[in-house]
Amino acid sequence: MQPQDVYELVNAGDPRISPDGALVAYTVTALDQESNEYRGAIWVAPLDGTSEPRQFTAGERREMLPRWSPDGRWLAFASNRGDEKAPANLYVIPAEGGESRRLTELKESVEHIEWSPDSTRIAFTARARDEAYEEEDERKRAPRRFTRIFHKLDSVGFTADRRKHVFVVDIGGGELLQLTSGDFEHGGPTWSPDGKRLGFDGHRDERWDTQLIQRLYLLDVDAGGEPRALTGDEGSYETPSFSPDGSRIAYRMIVEDGTEPHHTQLGVMNADGSETRLLTTSLDRQCAPYPDYREPIWDGNRLVFTIEDGGSTHLYTVAADGSAEPELMVGGERAISGYDVRAGKLAYVASTHTTTREVYLGTEGTRATAVGRAFAEGRQLVEPERFTAVSSDGYEVDAWVARPAGFEPAKRYPALLNIHGGPFAQYGTGFFDEFQVYSGGGYVVLFSNPRGGSGYSEEHARAIRGPLGDAGPGWGVKDYEDLMAVVDTALERFDFIDPERLGVIGGSYGGYMTSWIIGHTNRFTAAVSERAVNNLVSMFGSSDVFWVFERQFGGPLWENVQAYLEKSPSTYGQAMETPVLVLHSEQDLRCAIEQGEHLFTLLRLLGKDVELVRFPAESHELSRAGSPLHRVQRFEVILEWFGRYLAPGS
Repeated sequence: MQPQDVYELVNAGDPRISPDGALVAYTVTALDQESNEYRGAIWVAPLDGTSEPRQFTAGERREMLPRWSPDGRWLAFASNRGDEKAPANLYVIPAEGGESRRLTELKESVEHIEWSPDSTRIAFTARARDEAYEEEDERKRAPRRFTRIFHKLDSVGFTADRRKHVFVVDIGGGELLQLTSGDFEHGGPTWSPDGKRLGFDGHRDERWDTQLIQRLYLLDVDAGGEPRALTGDEGSYETPSFSPDGSRIAYRMIVEDGTEPHHTQLGVMNADGSETRLLTTSLDRQCAPYPDYREPIWDGNRLVFTIEDGGSTHLYTVAADGSAEPELMVGGERAISGYDVRAGKLAYVASTHTTTREVYLGTEGTRATAVGRAFAEGRQLVEPERFTAVSSDGYEVDAWVARPAGFEPAKRYPALLNIHGGPFAQYGTGFFDEFQVYSGGGYVVLFSNPRGGSGYSEEHARAIRGPLGDAGPGWGVKDYEDLMAVVDTALERFDFIDPERLGVIGGSYGGYMTSWIIGHTNRFTAAVSERAVNNLVSMFGSSDVFWVFERQFGGPLWENVQAYLEKSPSTYGQAMETPVLVLHSEQDLRCAIEQGEHLFTLLRLLGKDVELVRFPAESHELSRAGSPLHRVQRFEVILEWFGRYLAPGS
């Protein structure tokens, strides 16, 4: 795979089964090189395989969120049809096909769609703009006034004057109703089976931006009034889902004890909020694989959900009454990223190391689509090999090695150590363009799941907490030891790796570890520190969410500034001898551009070998969801930098 091949990527997603169990609707997303945009259409396939899938919507722009009406007559979806900057509005189209009809005229995109049980109304979430936005010329717009810390969000922008609220619209052309209001955030609306109430998650306490507790709420749709909180301070709740008889609500919950990380668990409560019960604690796994998870699905008296497990994402089921332990439904070396269960039928989307996302049917996994076939057949894709590294304290770490495309056993190749972000995340067994491009560039690719990440036990995830309050050693200790063990083990096992030509690359927390590594060892010949955390002190106030990391560090910045500085990679700038490319996006609100500028300025003043590459108009999500052109250019910049120092092919 070469950088330009990014334009050829095609993926299926978000499968939804029709009420009669006959059809599955799903999205097909591709990249348009000419317009430098993403294109998406909704397709429909029969679950019995009697005919080929067919494109259901035009796909002239990007169409998403296909949702069948309960009576089976309609398919709702969101689309950004219109001019270049049009938001995604709400549409419905007859289930048998035909002309679609637009239901909303919003200036912000629809983010969630939920049909009422009688198929006459649709609840959804969208951001509601402040009146100041009526002035389109930003030079004349009134200044923003903030009273909450949570006032911006990466890839979204400023949020304090455009909070996310719950709306309802009648599909017959009735009035659009905004059901929630105020300086709060809401999400995940779900109808009660009688169609009288909406449940949703949200932050509605006076100090929600500092307490960080998300609650579940109920609201009478027709009577209106204030939403009623169902949950308290014991946890943070999300994705409510009513049982078919309306007596219970399933949800996801993170235990609230003022520390992070904790595994998200699946639970059930009575519809009035009483008798809460967690159902998945015995798994000791993360039950909210980011970013691809949805509300718990009721399948009779059981719930269907996904978990992260050892680099894979699997589908599980559990009895809603807690009478049995969770059971594996679909496993294997794959990453499941969308799923639906209805009328005794199962559809899910999954990818592997060498296949992009496709729709599969049933627990046997019959493939229903082939949207990525042309991409896979047109190039050599590499299958990584899993191996185990043993850290300095004896801890076993999952790792993978991908050989270069066109691998010749007699040759020795440069290797790139890749480090994932998070840190509470995992490298998975699904398709990842990063690894394929680096392999195509002539590199051995090493990647792993060191301590601090998800996909394993909670003890594994919490091993890098601290350094304050006796929480643990903090970042840069056990995770550093694990990553060095991966390199050591790979050099011992795979003699085709040239130990004199090692590179290291990571983004976000992975960028932090890249910067940290080159400040503590000179074993790497070149590095790329991308969208990194380089100074924990300035990061505390410049990021959209970094202040919450005091829960992982064991205490706030103001209690021990020196500890935060000691854990900042830039503190060790004088020791950095590895040539480093600092790569950052100018609209990154998660790890602000000042983090990249900070490291570049420091190293340049110290006379180090450093370059800074800035991508305009891009957020923290450049590598995953940035403009197609910038995604290609990013790969070209990275390969040029490593090619300068590691000379692949020599």
